[in-house]
Order: sequence, then C-alpha cells, then structure tokens
Amino acid sequence: MPYALVLVVLGGLVVAAATAGIAIGSINIPAGQVWGILLHRLHPALADPGWTPVRETIVIDVRLPRVLLAGAVGAGLAVCGMALQALVRNPLADPMLLGISSGAAVGAVLVVVFNVTLLGVFSLPVAAFAGALTALVAVYLLARSGGRMTTVRLVLAGVATAEVLSAAASFLIVTSGDPHKTQAALRWMLGGMAGTTWTMVWIPGAAVLAGTAVLLGVTRPLNLLLAGEEAAASLGLDVHRFRSALFVLVAALVGTIVAVSGQIGFVGLIMPHVVRLLVGADHRRALPAAALLGAAFLIAADLAARVLIAPEEIPVGVLTALVGGPFFLWLMHRRTAS
Repeated sequence: MPYALVLVVLGGLVVAAATAGIAIGSINIPAGQVWGILLHRLHPALADPGWTPVRETIVIDVRLPRVLLAGAVGAGLAVCGMALQALVRNPLADPMLLGISSGAAVGAVLVVVFNVTLLGVFSLPVAAFAGALTALVAVYLLARSGGRMTTVRLVLAGVATAEVLSAAASFLIVTSGDPHKTQAALRWMLGGMAGTTWTMVWIPGAAVLAGTAVLLGVTRPLNLLLAGEEAAASLGLDVHRFRSALFVLVAALVGTIVAVSGQIGFVGLIMPHVVRLLVGADHRRALPAAALLGAAFLIAADLAARVLIAPEEIPVGVLTALVGGPFFLWLMHRRTAS
C-alpha cells in the first residue's frame, strides 16, 4: 500500500474514532450534529444551529477535550515507544514495561499526597518528569552490564523497577490518610481520562507536538541505531550523547502524559510493531504513522472504557493492559522461538 494512502487511512481512523468518541455517551448525539456544532464554533456561517444549548455544552466542554487529550496521549505514547525501541535496540521496550510510567506516577503521587506547590501548576508535570527520567536511567544502568544489553536483562530490569516504584506509590497512597488525596492519587495508578477539562489539554498536546517534531528531526540517527552502536558510531554518530538527549526527551514526554492521564501501558509497545508491518522500519515514515495509529487506538479505547459497563467507567489503563498483555506474551514467544 502506498505510504500516502496509509497516512490517509490512519487519519480517517482518527477522525472516525474522534467522531464516535464525541457522539456516543449517556446522551447520544448524531454524528452530523456533532460536526455541525464543531463547524458552527469555527465560524457561525458554516452551520445553522438546530440543536439545544445542552448538547453544544456536552460536545464542546465535556467530550471534545477528553477526545483531544486521549488522542494526544495515544500519539505521545506511540512515538515514545518507537523511539525507545530504537534507542535500546529492543522491540520489547515500552514506557510502562521499562518502569518509566511508574517513575512518573511516583512523582505525581508525591505531589498529590504532600500537596507540593513549589512550582505552581507545573509542580505535577515536573515531578512526573523527574520520576520518569530517574526510572529510565536506573533501568538502563541495571540492564547494561559489561557493555552489553540483552532482551531478558532489559525486561527483568524494567519489570523489577516498575514493581518497586508501583509499591512505593501504593505505600504513599495508603498512608496518606486523606480520602480525597487517595482518590486523586489512584487516578494516576490506574490511568484514565475522566474529568478532563480544556486546561488539561494544552500542555500535553503542545508537548506531544513538540516532541514528535524533534523526533522527526532526528530520524537519521534513530535509523542508524537500528544497525547497531558500532555501525552508528562509524558513521559519525555520538551514540552516548544522542542516547542521553533522547532519554531526557522521552522522559519529559512520558512525565507530561502521566501527569494528566496516569499510567496507560502497552500503547508504546503495540503501535510501533503494527506500524512497522504497514510502512517498514524507517522512522521518517513510521513516526507519523505511529502517532496517528496511537491517537486512534486510545480514543477508541477511552470510548470503550466509558460505554462497556455504563454508567460505571473502566480505567482505560485496564483495557490497554488487557489488549497489550497477550500481545506482549506473543511477542516474547516469537522472539524466543526465533
């Protein structure tokens, strides 16, 4: 399939998932009316208002920001997963499997439980970033022994670090003694888009756009790393400096995402593999496709989380784990068999 057609199809999936995410809920709104409301907001002459003010409020102030946040989070996790898999040259790398999401969650929980406001509204994202970066560096150092990093060592280091950090976050939550803080902190542990407002969309949206743009600017070094560290160094790449800079970028993206959505696993593991089947391993082609597919996937997952047992809501991190867990096991079996 031509690359342009793949992008068009993936873009169509994003639009379809977003339309369904806005239209479906406790009050169903026809897709045509959804687009009419959106077009009317862009310019009153684009659509005649034939809907109630309540429906316009539901579309603009309740569902649209949630869909946009889900799209940004999905895209960000997908491109982070693809970058991590190139940086550590391991197809099993994922922000959650490597403990990065757990590190970010610990930082977020610390801010919530101890009510840290040192940096104002940026306290939570900065703490999440610091936790994510610390976890990533720890896993990398634990997995790399004697100048070599094996798949088994990386996965074991990541899982062990994630378990320790998850236990630390759980300990902070159960000892906080404040039910409101406990409830808020549990949100980051389970992952979800509930309660999304417009103020929560802008920072992660801008971070994902900027981070993806930076990654698109370094696709050549990422492609070189796929050939191995020695080959990349022989072609002029400072592997250590490049990897360190990209680790910081990935940690910043994951920290920003976890600060608003909590721990959502396996998106960064599944999407890169599906994209490579569609467009190949070249990051110039794969990164845009991964961002689109990740956005469509998480919007659809969030919709399922809202409607499967309505009026109750399933944390979207639970659904992605139910999908990603079997995929991870299949991938492990495939690599072992080969």
